[in-house]
This record gives sequence, structure tokens and C-alpha cells, in this order.
Amino acid sequence: MNTFNQVKALFIQTLQLGNRGANLNIDSPLLGAIPELDSMAVVNIITALEEQFGFCVEDDEISAESFATLGSLVEFVTRKLDGSI
Repeated sequence: MNTFNQVKALFIQTLQLGNRGANLNIDSPLLGAIPELDSMAVVNIITALEEQFGFCVEDDEISAESFATLGSLVEFVTRKLDGSI
């Protein structure tokens, strides 16, 4: 499973979006567009990403831009996996 599909599945599962998450794509807006994505949900997603991918996210590494779209979240994960962050 590629990174996009893994992040999408984790996002849908963590926020319990069910069928509503099926139409999410790389350009889908997240913050401000998905009511379930509040500050606590962001923390839960970061924790789930850390557990799924085996990296640690420092406080200064995450920003609202990382959660702007599903694509930007996937890009963040990819950069963490590549060690560029």
C-alpha cells in the first residue's frame, strides 16, 4: 500500500469518517473543511501517524500547512520517512 493510501485510511479511521472519507483525494481540503478535524483530532492523527510509520513528530515540525489538504499531510509523512524533516 502506498503512502497516500495509508495516510488516507488512517485519517478516515482516526476521524471515524466512514463512507464520507471515500471521496477524499490528494487535493481535498482538511482544516476548516472537515468538522471532525479539531485540535484534539489533529493530536490523535499525529499520534496515529507516529505509530503507523514509526517516526516521532516534534512540536515545531507540524503546522497548519501540513493539514491544509490530504496531499500536504501525505507530503509531510513522506518528508518524515525520507528524513528531510
